[in-house]
Amino acid sequence: MKGARDGDFELVTLRNGARAVRHLGHGEVMHPAGGPWEEAQRLYVTQTRLAERLSSDGAEPFRILDVGLGAATNAVAALTCARALPRRRPLEVHSLEFDLAPLRLALGDEKGFPFLAPWRGACESLMAHGCWEEDGLRWTLTLGDARSTLETAPGDADLVLFDPFSPKANPDLWTPQVLAKVRSRCRQEGEGALLATYSAATPTRVSLLLAGFFVGAGLSTDKKGETTVAATRLEMLEAPLGARWLERWRRSSARAPHGTALTPELEQDLLAHSQFRNHAL
Repeated sequence: MKGARDGDFELVTLRNGARAVRHLGHGEVMHPAGGPWEEAQRLYVTQTRLAERLSSDGAEPFRILDVGLGAATNAVAALTCARALPRRRPLEVHSLEFDLAPLRLALGDEKGFPFLAPWRGACESLMAHGCWEEDGLRWTLTLGDARSTLETAPGDADLVLFDPFSPKANPDLWTPQVLAKVRSRCRQEGEGALLATYSAATPTRVSLLLAGFFVGAGLSTDKKGETTVAATRLEMLEAPLGARWLERWRRSSARAPHGTALTPELEQDLLAHSQFRNHAL
């Protein structure tokens, strides 16, 4: 069932009754796997052990880079997790977005997006002023094309929620060049940083590897057998890609990264990745 529209977006009802936002141009639905809140909780909160990491000792803020604010589901899931903890590190969330129409639509449908209700004031402040904060929580927003805004986004991210539209609908954000910019905003020292995304496509994983990430299999959703988790340190991954994936990649018809052909030089770069040191020959 279709609903309200705003610019290039409309509200829709999924088969399970959950409400979601759909792009009118290419037709993709944000968080189609079981509904927005369920997918955000499973992929971007539970899988990343966010509560555990927020509960660790330390006065320095835990920083999240939210690439693709959309209807704010992932950001609000992280903020909700933090607010519920009796003791936690400060949390800073920095969101990147090109169009605020999805968030406006979701805020206008309180029954369909009830998880946004406690955060209405925060969302309205974010849209109006680009920031919101309360004790120990800070949420900021940069509007514009992420290919450019990533260069000025805050650094030292501990966690990246990478949730733009798919490589088919938005191919420019999935290239090794853009993902290298994402990695440059990640924490390099200490425990390192995690990135979670819903795409498990071979070109996505190749792009992440060529961008300098270590890459592993992520949790499934009700529509995907796997998702993807990447990290700046191999030991952060519970299921890193290994010989089996590398063999499938060698046989795949989709071996290239997003946005470019697979040259012999890029192929050698992937095979020389330290993640495959014992598997590339």
